[in-house]
Amino acid sequence: MDLLKKQVTHRVFGLGNIVDFSDSFVEIQFPKGNKKFVFPDAFGTYLILSDQRTATAVKKIKEKRMIELEKEEIRNAEERATQLKEQQVRMRNENLIRNLKIHPSSQAVFWCQEEDQTRVFEDWSVTTGAIKTGEKKGKLNRPARLHQNSACLLTARAPEEHEQDRRILGVFMVSTEFVGKTCEDGIVPAHEEFRIQLTEKEAEAMYFWNYYVNEKSPHSMTWNTGRYRYFDNVLMAQILRDIISLKKKAPEKEAAQNFFDHFCKINRIDKIALPKPNGSLLRD
Repeated sequence: MDLLKKQVTHRVFGLGNIVDFSDSFVEIQFPKGNKKFVFPDAFGTYLILSDQRTATAVKKIKEKRMIELEKEEIRNAEERATQLKEQQVRMRNENLIRNLKIHPSSQAVFWCQEEDQTRVFEDWSVTTGAIKTGEKKGKLNRPARLHQNSACLLTARAPEEHEQDRRILGVFMVSTEFVGKTCEDGIVPAHEEFRIQLTEKEAEAMYFWNYYVNEKSPHSMTWNTGRYRYFDNVLMAQILRDIISLKKKAPEKEAAQNFFDHFCKINRIDKIALPKPNGSLLRD
């Protein structure tokens, strides 16, 4: 739209002609000198165009700008609300981390049956199953130790393989909303971010018994009952550290590193002083 030489009226400066304009301003020549005004805001408020068709066109531009500004204000308000919520979540999580009572063995390793493996990585959750023996046989096996500092290790072996052949398939932190003591359905959901699935080739390099050991019987590798068992926080950190070295693609390696860093922070583990694995398979 060409506004040059269009006549306008200002309630103080009187009649004038537009001598320059852009998307953000107009310059008008009045009898007492040139003045600049914000475009299109000044029209209809301070400036009145003599040409009605041009005035209508400018009014539409102004209305469109106002709609865009309103949308931008809504977006900014939503962004501020999101940032505030994220800040509150961060502060809450930091407080929880500082005040959380860490059990030294608050991690869980799960035995994934062949028919479960696809579902586990589709749903990103595991089930604890029922208690197999004792007075509470048949009742829900409640994962009381699992909290937001806990990770679930997913493992499997083929039916024809020995227990020492158990491999690690993946791992995830539990959801920040999950509290094992109050779990009523035996389902342990994964954290939205901290979750890793290994490829078949990667899993071949990650034997569970390289890390885990029954201290009462170091050379015995057995898993007779139950879908899961608790194990040491330090062992989980060792596993996560080794997963980082397996990942070759930059995004996957970065995600594994972030997982490891978060895990060590929330479990108060010194990454530098973390010992090397010393599971049953590595002992003479």
